Amino acid sequence: MSIRIIPQQPLEASDKPATDRIPPLLFPRLKKLYQRRAARLRDLAAKNPLGDYLRFAAVIAEAQEIVLYDHPLQMDLHARLVATAASGKPPLDILTLPRDAHWQRLLHSLIAEMKPEMSGQALAVLENLEKASSQELEAMASAMFNNDFAQVSSDKSPFIWAALSLYWAQMAELIPGKARVEAGNQRQFCPVCGSVPVSSVVHMGSEDDELRYLHCNLCESEWHVPATTCSNCEQTRELHYWSLDSTVKAESCGDCGTYLKLLYQEKDPALEPVADDLATLVLDARMEQEGFARSSLNPFLFPGE
Repeated sequence: MSIRIIPQQPLEASDKPATDRIPPLLFPRLKKLYQRRAARLRDLAAKNPLGDYLRFAAVIAEAQEIVLYDHPLQMDLHARLVATAASGKPPLDILTLPRDAHWQRLLHSLIAEMKPEMSGQALAVLENLEKASSQELEAMASAMFNNDFAQVSSDKSPFIWAALSLYWAQMAELIPGKARVEAGNQRQFCPVCGSVPVSSVVHMGSEDDELRYLHCNLCESEWHVPATTCSNCEQTRELHYWSLDSTVKAESCGDCGTYLKLLYQEKDPALEPVADDLATLVLDARMEQEGFARSSLNPFLFPGE
Protein backbone atom coordinates (compact mmCIF):
# COMPACT_ATOMS: atom_id res chain seq x y z
CA MET A 1 0.00 0.00 0.00
CA SER A 2 1.05 3.62 -0.47
CA ILE A 3 -0.16 7.03 0.66
CA ARG A 4 -1.13 9.70 -1.87
CA ILE A 5 -2.00 13.33 -1.20
CA ILE A 6 -4.89 14.76 -3.17
CA PRO A 7 -5.96 18.41 -3.47
CA GLN A 8 -8.20 19.86 -0.79
CA GLN A 9 -10.76 21.44 -3.13
CA PRO A 10 -12.14 18.22 -4.70
CA LEU A 11 -12.46 16.71 -1.25
CA GLU A 12 -14.41 19.67 0.07
CA ALA A 13 -16.74 19.46 -2.93
CA SER A 14 -17.39 15.78 -2.31
CA ASP A 15 -20.26 14.55 -0.16
CA LYS A 16 -18.38 11.39 0.74
CA PRO A 17 -17.46 11.27 4.44
CA ALA A 18 -13.98 10.32 5.57
CA THR A 19 -13.82 6.61 6.29
CA ASP A 20 -10.29 6.23 7.58
CA ARG A 21 -10.34 5.38 11.26
CA ILE A 22 -6.61 5.98 11.41
CA PRO A 23 -5.40 9.04 9.46
CA PRO A 24 -2.80 7.84 6.95
CA LEU A 25 -0.83 11.09 7.11
CA LEU A 26 -0.22 13.79 9.70
CA PHE A 27 1.16 17.08 8.39
CA PRO A 28 3.61 18.83 10.71
CA ARG A 29 2.46 21.09 13.50
CA LEU A 30 5.40 23.39 13.93
CA LYS A 31 4.22 25.43 16.91
CA LYS A 32 6.86 24.82 19.60
CA LEU A 33 8.05 21.65 17.84
CA TYR A 34 11.70 22.72 17.90
CA GLN A 35 11.34 24.09 21.41
CA ARG A 36 10.11 20.70 22.63
CA ARG A 37 12.91 18.95 20.74
CA ALA A 38 15.58 21.18 22.26
CA ALA A 39 14.18 20.67 25.76
CA ARG A 40 14.12 16.89 25.30
CA LEU A 41 17.68 16.88 23.99
CA ARG A 42 18.90 18.83 27.01
CA ASP A 43 16.97 16.58 29.38
CA LEU A 44 18.41 13.43 27.82
CA ALA A 45 21.92 14.90 27.78
CA ALA A 46 22.07 15.00 31.58
CA LYS A 47 22.53 11.23 31.88
CA ASN A 48 23.87 10.27 28.48
CA PRO A 49 27.50 9.53 27.50
CA LEU A 50 26.84 11.57 24.35
CA GLY A 51 25.60 14.50 26.44
CA ASP A 52 27.83 17.09 24.79
CA TYR A 53 26.58 16.20 21.32
CA LEU A 54 22.96 16.18 22.47
CA ARG A 55 23.45 19.69 23.83
CA PHE A 56 25.03 20.70 20.51
CA ALA A 57 21.92 19.39 18.71
CA ALA A 58 19.76 21.32 21.19
CA VAL A 59 21.46 24.59 20.16
CA ILE A 60 20.52 23.91 16.53
CA ALA A 61 16.91 23.06 17.46
CA GLU A 62 16.63 26.23 19.55
CA ALA A 63 17.88 28.29 16.61
CA GLN A 64 15.30 26.61 14.35
CA GLU A 65 12.55 27.63 16.77
CA ILE A 66 13.62 31.28 16.62
CA VAL A 67 14.21 31.42 12.87
CA LEU A 68 10.88 29.71 12.16
CA TYR A 69 8.99 32.68 13.55
CA ASP A 70 11.39 35.31 12.26
CA HIS A 71 11.05 34.07 8.67
CA PRO A 72 7.50 32.86 7.96
CA LEU A 73 6.90 31.32 4.56
CA GLN A 74 4.05 32.39 2.32
CA MET A 75 3.50 30.09 -0.63
CA ASP A 76 0.50 28.76 -2.58
CA LEU A 77 1.07 25.05 -3.06
CA HIS A 78 -2.32 24.12 -4.52
CA ALA A 79 -1.07 24.14 -8.12
CA ARG A 80 1.89 21.98 -7.15
CA LEU A 81 -0.41 19.52 -5.40
CA VAL A 82 -2.71 19.26 -8.41
CA ALA A 83 0.24 18.75 -10.76
CA THR A 84 1.77 15.94 -8.71
CA ALA A 85 -1.44 14.18 -7.65
CA ALA A 86 -1.83 12.33 -10.96
CA SER A 87 1.82 11.31 -11.12
CA GLY A 88 1.85 9.75 -7.69
CA LYS A 89 4.99 11.69 -6.75
CA PRO A 90 5.24 13.49 -3.40
CA PRO A 91 4.19 17.13 -3.81
CA LEU A 92 7.41 18.35 -2.19
CA ASP A 93 9.66 15.74 -3.78
CA ILE A 94 13.25 16.47 -2.80
CA LEU A 95 14.56 15.37 -6.21
CA THR A 96 12.22 17.44 -8.41
CA LEU A 97 10.97 20.43 -6.41
CA PRO A 98 12.85 23.61 -7.36
CA ARG A 99 14.43 25.27 -4.33
CA ASP A 100 14.10 29.02 -4.01
CA ALA A 101 16.35 31.35 -2.03
CA HIS A 102 14.25 31.04 1.13
CA TRP A 103 16.17 28.05 2.44
CA GLN A 104 19.49 29.89 2.16
CA ARG A 105 18.03 32.85 4.03
CA LEU A 106 17.01 30.41 6.73
CA LEU A 107 20.53 28.99 6.81
CA HIS A 108 22.17 32.38 7.25
CA SER A 109 19.70 33.30 9.97
CA LEU A 110 20.40 30.00 11.73
CA ILE A 111 24.14 30.70 11.54
CA ALA A 112 23.62 34.14 13.07
CA GLU A 113 21.62 32.63 15.93
CA MET A 114 24.08 29.81 16.60
CA LYS A 115 27.43 31.59 16.35
CA PRO A 116 27.26 33.09 19.88
CA GLU A 117 26.57 29.60 21.27
CA MET A 118 29.32 27.78 19.39
CA SER A 119 33.09 27.62 19.81
CA GLY A 120 36.09 25.76 18.43
CA GLN A 121 35.51 23.57 15.38
CA ALA A 122 31.75 24.12 15.31
CA LEU A 123 32.22 27.90 15.16
CA ALA A 124 34.80 27.51 12.39
CA VAL A 125 32.34 25.41 10.38
CA LEU A 126 29.63 28.04 10.75
CA GLU A 127 31.99 30.78 9.61
CA ASN A 128 32.99 28.65 6.62
CA LEU A 129 29.35 28.12 5.65
CA GLU A 130 28.68 31.81 6.10
CA LYS A 131 31.29 32.56 3.44
CA ALA A 132 30.12 29.86 1.03
CA SER A 133 28.61 30.99 -2.26
CA SER A 134 25.01 30.33 -3.19
CA GLN A 135 26.19 27.82 -5.80
CA GLU A 136 28.28 25.95 -3.23
CA LEU A 137 25.35 25.73 -0.84
CA GLU A 138 23.06 24.47 -3.59
CA ALA A 139 25.62 21.84 -4.55
CA MET A 140 25.77 20.59 -0.96
CA ALA A 141 21.99 20.47 -0.71
CA SER A 142 21.71 18.50 -3.96
CA ALA A 143 24.40 16.06 -2.83
CA MET A 144 22.58 15.36 0.43
CA PHE A 145 19.24 14.85 -1.30
CA ASN A 146 20.94 12.37 -3.65
CA ASN A 147 22.47 10.48 -0.70
CA ASP A 148 25.94 11.49 -1.90
CA PHE A 149 27.04 12.28 1.63
CA ALA A 150 30.74 11.95 0.82
CA GLN A 151 30.45 15.30 -0.98
CA VAL A 152 29.49 17.12 2.23
CA SER A 153 31.65 16.95 5.34
CA SER A 154 29.82 15.49 8.32
CA ASP A 155 30.46 18.62 10.39
CA LYS A 156 28.57 20.77 7.86
CA SER A 157 25.69 18.38 7.23
CA PRO A 158 23.63 19.08 10.38
CA PHE A 159 23.62 22.83 9.68
CA ILE A 160 22.73 22.46 5.99
CA TRP A 161 20.00 19.97 6.81
CA ALA A 162 18.60 22.15 9.62
CA ALA A 163 17.89 24.92 7.10
CA LEU A 164 16.54 22.54 4.45
CA SER A 165 14.36 20.81 7.02
CA LEU A 166 12.96 24.08 8.29
CA TYR A 167 12.13 25.13 4.72
CA TRP A 168 10.47 21.81 3.84
CA ALA A 169 8.56 21.73 7.13
CA GLN A 170 7.20 25.23 6.48
CA MET A 171 6.03 24.11 3.04
CA ALA A 172 4.52 20.87 4.36
CA GLU A 173 2.50 22.79 6.93
CA LEU A 174 1.00 24.86 4.08
CA ILE A 175 -0.13 21.95 1.89
CA PRO A 176 -3.88 22.33 1.20
CA GLY A 177 -4.65 18.66 0.84
CA LYS A 178 -5.72 15.38 2.37
CA ALA A 179 -4.26 11.91 2.10
CA ARG A 180 -5.66 8.53 1.18
CA VAL A 181 -4.25 5.01 1.11
CA GLU A 182 -3.94 3.35 -2.28
CA ALA A 183 -2.42 0.19 -3.70
CA GLY A 184 1.26 0.80 -4.32
CA ASN A 185 4.66 0.57 -2.74
CA GLN A 186 7.59 2.60 -1.40
CA ARG A 187 5.87 3.44 1.87
CA GLN A 188 9.36 3.59 3.41
CA PHE A 189 9.60 7.11 1.95
CA CYS A 190 7.74 10.17 3.19
CA PRO A 191 4.61 10.73 1.03
CA VAL A 192 5.06 14.50 1.41
CA CYS A 193 8.70 14.97 0.39
CA GLY A 194 10.20 11.57 -0.45
CA SER A 195 12.81 11.63 2.31
CA VAL A 196 13.31 8.84 4.85
CA PRO A 197 12.13 8.57 8.45
CA VAL A 198 14.26 9.31 11.48
CA SER A 199 12.34 6.87 13.69
CA SER A 200 8.75 5.88 14.38
CA VAL A 201 6.38 6.84 17.17
CA VAL A 202 3.61 4.74 18.67
CA HIS A 203 1.18 7.43 19.73
CA MET A 204 -0.65 7.39 23.03
CA GLY A 205 -3.91 5.47 23.07
CA SER A 206 -2.63 2.84 20.65
CA GLU A 207 -3.78 -0.77 20.85
CA ASP A 208 -1.32 -3.38 19.58
CA ASP A 209 0.92 -0.61 18.22
CA GLU A 210 -1.71 0.30 15.59
CA LEU A 211 -0.95 4.01 15.85
CA ARG A 212 2.68 3.68 14.72
CA TYR A 213 3.72 6.62 12.55
CA LEU A 214 7.03 7.11 10.79
CA HIS A 215 8.46 10.59 11.41
CA CYS A 216 10.11 12.27 8.41
CA ASN A 217 13.68 13.42 8.99
CA LEU A 218 13.17 16.40 6.65
CA CYS A 219 9.63 17.86 6.56
CA GLU A 220 8.49 16.63 10.02
CA SER A 221 5.37 14.94 8.60
CA GLU A 222 4.29 11.54 9.90
CA TRP A 223 2.74 8.66 7.98
CA HIS A 224 1.07 5.50 9.19
CA VAL A 225 2.72 2.10 8.88
CA PRO A 226 1.53 -0.56 11.38
CA ALA A 227 4.23 -1.89 13.67
CA THR A 228 3.51 -5.41 12.46
CA THR A 229 4.78 -4.43 9.00
CA CYS A 230 8.39 -3.81 8.05
CA SER A 231 8.63 -0.10 7.36
CA ASN A 232 11.30 -0.73 4.70
CA CYS A 233 10.01 -3.66 2.62
CA GLU A 234 6.45 -4.10 4.01
CA GLN A 235 6.94 -7.79 4.76
CA THR A 236 5.30 -9.18 7.91
CA ARG A 237 7.13 -12.47 8.38
CA GLU A 238 10.59 -12.14 9.90
CA LEU A 239 9.97 -9.28 12.33
CA HIS A 240 11.70 -9.21 15.69
CA TYR A 241 11.87 -6.61 18.44
CA TRP A 242 14.91 -5.56 20.44
CA SER A 243 14.98 -3.17 23.37
CA LEU A 244 17.09 -1.73 26.14
CA ASP A 245 14.03 -0.49 28.03
CA SER A 246 10.27 -0.33 27.56
CA THR A 247 10.23 3.09 25.88
CA VAL A 248 12.38 2.42 22.81
CA LYS A 249 12.51 -0.72 20.69
CA ALA A 250 14.08 -1.63 17.36
CA GLU A 251 11.95 -3.51 14.84
CA SER A 252 14.21 -5.71 12.69
CA CYS A 253 13.26 -7.46 9.48
CA GLY A 254 14.87 -10.72 8.44
CA ASP A 255 13.67 -10.27 4.86
CA CYS A 256 15.47 -7.03 4.03
CA GLY A 257 17.99 -6.95 6.87
CA THR A 258 17.06 -3.50 8.17
CA TYR A 259 15.67 -2.05 11.38
CA LEU A 260 13.77 1.02 12.57
CA LYS A 261 13.23 2.27 16.11
CA LEU A 262 9.81 2.51 17.73
CA LEU A 263 9.25 5.08 20.48
CA TYR A 264 6.34 4.43 22.84
CA GLN A 265 4.65 7.63 24.02
CA GLU A 266 2.44 5.62 26.36
CA LYS A 267 5.59 4.82 28.35
CA ASP A 268 6.93 8.38 28.26
CA PRO A 269 4.81 11.23 26.81
CA ALA A 270 7.94 13.40 26.52
CA LEU A 271 9.48 11.11 23.88
CA GLU A 272 10.55 13.00 20.74
CA PRO A 273 11.38 11.24 17.44
CA VAL A 274 14.68 13.00 16.70
CA ALA A 275 15.95 13.49 20.25
CA ASP A 276 15.25 9.99 21.55
CA ASP A 277 16.61 8.37 18.41
CA LEU A 278 19.87 10.28 18.83
CA ALA A 279 20.08 9.47 22.53
CA THR A 280 19.76 5.69 21.98
CA LEU A 281 22.73 5.04 19.69
CA VAL A 282 23.73 2.18 21.96
CA LEU A 283 20.73 0.32 20.53
CA ASP A 284 21.98 1.07 17.01
CA ALA A 285 25.35 -0.43 17.94
CA ARG A 286 23.61 -3.58 19.14
CA MET A 287 21.59 -3.87 15.94
CA GLU A 288 24.74 -3.49 13.84
CA GLN A 289 26.35 -6.28 15.85
CA GLU A 290 23.36 -8.45 14.98
CA GLY A 291 23.91 -7.72 11.28
CA PHE A 292 21.06 -5.29 10.64
CA ALA A 293 21.37 -2.00 8.75
CA ARG A 294 19.54 1.14 9.74
CA SER A 295 16.73 2.13 7.32
CA SER A 296 16.44 5.63 8.77
CA LEU A 297 18.62 8.72 9.08
CA ASN A 298 18.92 11.15 11.97
CA PRO A 299 19.26 14.83 10.96
CA PHE A 300 22.09 15.26 13.45
CA LEU A 301 24.03 12.17 12.43
CA PHE A 302 24.91 12.06 8.74
CA PRO A 303 27.64 9.93 7.20
CA GLY A 304 30.31 11.88 5.37
CA GLU A 305 33.97 12.49 4.87
